[in-house]
Amino acid sequence: MKVEKQTLDFLNQLQKNNNREWFQENKPTYETALANIKEYITALIVALSEFDPHINTDIQASRCLFRIYRDTRFSKDKTPYKTWFAAGISIDGRKLDGPEYYLHIEPGKHFLAAGYWRPEKHHLNAIRQEIDYNFEEMVDALAQGGWTVGDLSTEDKLKRAPAGYSEQDPHIEVMKLKSYILYKSFTDAEITGTKSLQQVVDTAKRILPFKRFIHHALDQ
Repeated sequence: MKVEKQTLDFLNQLQKNNNREWFQENKPTYETALANIKEYITALIVALSEFDPHINTDIQASRCLFRIYRDTRFSKDKTPYKTWFAAGISIDGRKLDGPEYYLHIEPGKHFLAAGYWRPEKHHLNAIRQEIDYNFEEMVDALAQGGWTVGDLSTEDKLKRAPAGYSEQDPHIEVMKLKSYILYKSFTDAEITGTKSLQQVVDTAKRILPFKRFIHHALDQ
């Protein structure tokens, strides 16, 4: 199973022609690309369910996929369409309040991420507390997949220590994170190659021990 080259061709063309008229004229091409992505997500869900107990085959790809239509009401960018396909994979599709997988398909910017993106305050506090009490367990969970603390995404991070923690805490840089995510990028050739799905699944397996650590912090 792979993402078809024609799907990336569509996204490339959409990037150059991001307007409603072009999109309507090329709606059949979009539908073909969307069907390819749904098939890919369905296959990924099946593969994930084989080793992650928080994923099962009842999860529908359509519930995981984000809409391609942009909400431009409060944005300076008024282009009507996203130039990528994306899916949040969890027991509640793309709307889970908890750890999940996120697959992003965009020419030159493909990646799989997993963990917990921007947790609600009570969940964020629980994760930080678990890390504070059991830092070495988190390090071990990361190491099981070949990761280190330095691989955690720093996209969301406080400039100062969160309430209840000191700047002198030896692990304060991890405590400052507002999301707890690992991710791996893929090239166009990898995502459209014959080993596409297997490479994504292998990455998910590598992230699983860390994802499991987050679930444990939340008593899930």
